[in-house]
Amino acid sequence: MTSDAIWFHLPPRSTVDPEPPIRTRRPTVELTVDGVVVSVEEGATLLDACRAAGKDIPTLCYLETLTPINACRVCVVEVEGARVLAPACSRKVDAEMKVYTNSARVRTSRKVVLELLASSVDLSTAPELQDRLREYGADPERFAGATVAQPVKDDNDLYIRDYAKCVLCYKCVEACGADAQNTFAIAVAGRGFDAHISTELDVPLPESACVYCGNCIAVCPTGALMAKPEFLLRQAGQWAPEQQSVTDTVCPYCGVGCTLTVHVQDNQIVKVTSPLDNDVTQGNLCVKGRFGFEYVHVEKSGD
Repeated sequence: MTSDAIWFHLPPRSTVDPEPPIRTRRPTVELTVDGVVVSVEEGATLLDACRAAGKDIPTLCYLETLTPINACRVCVVEVEGARVLAPACSRKVDAEMKVYTNSARVRTSRKVVLELLASSVDLSTAPELQDRLREYGADPERFAGATVAQPVKDDNDLYIRDYAKCVLCYKCVEACGADAQNTFAIAVAGRGFDAHISTELDVPLPESACVYCGNCIAVCPTGALMAKPEFLLRQAGQWAPEQQSVTDTVCPYCGVGCTLTVHVQDNQIVKVTSPLDNDVTQGNLCVKGRFGFEYVHVEKSGD
């Protein structure tokens, strides 16, 4: 080694675990929800406050892991002094607000929104929405007319697209976009009754930018997007979620450590999901994690 070599001396590695970062608590805001005083952090939404008060607020386009976009207006509440009803999923709280979650005005608005949706869209695989229709006494026949009925799009081996069931909640678009996958393979195209979920330039799905992660399926509330095994079992009248066992495991494909929730029916894996509250996935998976389970069912051939 030459005499002008430079030596670098690294400090000894610490054996003390670093302290976790301290989360600074935001100032709190007090407001009244149906006569109950609630205290929530500054910047919280009306939905946060209503849930803190134990109120059941219906939602459709809202999901904890996605950016609120105010598409469905099912979650509206009444704010005293406000001219219009407020979308609870995105409206931020203000101090001393007085909020009403079940007034006649709120119930009428929610009822009409549900009736309009059910009058034009097939909600047969959306049990939560069917429950809400009964809860609000909705009568979709009042608005019976134009529908979004159309054939099922079956152009790949992993999932189908049945847009006759699509309520344009935008969840799939958000999950495909900046909130999760950043693929931007789909968006809402058209206006009015012509509005629909579309690939770029309306090309077939296999020719689009889709990477088949299936995160759009995971967030769809109506079954408009559905994994092929579930779709085929439903077509055969054999889909039985009440008979399925559900087990959490870790994806075997790479070292990220994604949690898989495996749904098994009749000793066969029929669906793979991931918990929304999982720190690693937040409900999202890649194509291998969500669809790469068929090898489990392949019987080993004899030597």
